[in-house]
Amino acid sequence: MRLTQTAAAAAIVSRRLSATAKRHTKLTHIDDAGNAHMVDVSDKAPTQRSATARGRVLMNRDTLDLVRQDKIKKGSVLAVAQIAGIQGAKSCSQMIPLCHPLNLTKVSVSLWLTDDLPSEDDSLCCAVEIESVVRCKGETGVEMEALSAVSVAALTVFDMCKAVSKTMRIDNVRVVEKLGGKSGHWKAS
Repeated sequence: MRLTQTAAAAAIVSRRLSATAKRHTKLTHIDDAGNAHMVDVSDKAPTQRSATARGRVLMNRDTLDLVRQDKIKKGSVLAVAQIAGIQGAKSCSQMIPLCHPLNLTKVSVSLWLTDDLPSEDDSLCCAVEIESVVRCKGETGVEMEALSAVSVAALTVFDMCKAVSKTMRIDNVRVVEKLGGKSGHWKAS
């Protein structure tokens, strides 16, 4: 019974992907039949690529003060999250199934503390802000690697601080700039 339900669900997903592929011809990871596939980039010339992503972990003031004073029991939150973010960029193709493994030439992850953010109830009025910059010379962009760096750094902050705060929230993870490739330079407004 379970196998039949799984097969039926897979057929529904396949039909939906096929319909999506027909409506949105720009979805490069879906073929004409609606099947997911890794894009062939072998005919593309390598160019310099760069992407910048940002995000943050919202938290209360008490938690931020513990991070600032390096009093979180698991260790230095900002140092560990920085290394975790770099590792996240390097591991992107292992986490995201259709991402190409890339020879990254630069990964930087910066973290800083922000006080007094607008908050409805003052419970999430502070944040650990995160920014990553990823570069390579290759046939495809590094946006996913930059997003992975920020996401893994944010998850690490959350993991290290969860014993003192259950109300933290990972927020606003996004690409803010990309350079290179066919589409050239793009910057969020």
